[in-house]
Amino acid sequence: MLNQFSRTSLLLGDEALKKLNASRVAVFGIGGVGGNSAEALVRSGVGALDIIDNDTVAVSNINRQLFATLKTVGQYKVDAARERLLCINPDLKLNTYKTFYTPDTSSEFDFSCYDYIIDAIDTVSGKLELIMKANEAGVPIISSMGAGNKLNPDMFEVADIYQTSVCPLARVMRSELKKRGIKKLKVVYSKEKPIKPLSESEEQTGNKPIPGSTAFVPPVVGLIIAGEVVKDLCDL
Repeated sequence: MLNQFSRTSLLLGDEALKKLNASRVAVFGIGGVGGNSAEALVRSGVGALDIIDNDTVAVSNINRQLFATLKTVGQYKVDAARERLLCINPDLKLNTYKTFYTPDTSSEFDFSCYDYIIDAIDTVSGKLELIMKANEAGVPIISSMGAGNKLNPDMFEVADIYQTSVCPLARVMRSELKKRGIKKLKVVYSKEKPIKPLSESEEQTGNKPIPGSTAFVPPVVGLIIAGEVVKDLCDL
């Protein structure tokens, strides 16, 4: 009988789909990268998904974020995502958390219940804490490096964090992870040098400049990440 996963089954097989349906994945951050990862996982047949993000949809998100439309502006991103994801698979076991992930909020999550974790958050402190918790729980994790101020989606690749170069965020993460004794970390990163924005954004996020972004870079990173998760979960 045909269903929403029939075309996937032709390539991965029924056993792989059973593994995906039995898997629970956590996506921390569902913006331009994580939102596309989350939807691709649901469309691939992952049976249980946790999405974690405390942000609301802003009009400036519409250029690149899957769940951002003029209709969803002002909604929590996890609420907008819930409506769309359950339209793809009503049987999805979906848990949403309006949480800003930091070392202070990490205790809210039981990492041992996950089969895979996606790190698509922006702060270095949050990323480091998430990676440490995943390693303590023995759960595989894949981390997104910098996707802002980039224009060439062809340059993104999958690598171990200690094999990365050029990316400023990856450089910081390499140094901090080495201090913490983390031996390896699968990441998606680009060797494209960040482009300086033509003007300053009207948005404010503390003292950190807001990066420029496009409709065709963060989604590519998110889809690459989802592909790695699906392949790993299915042992492909």
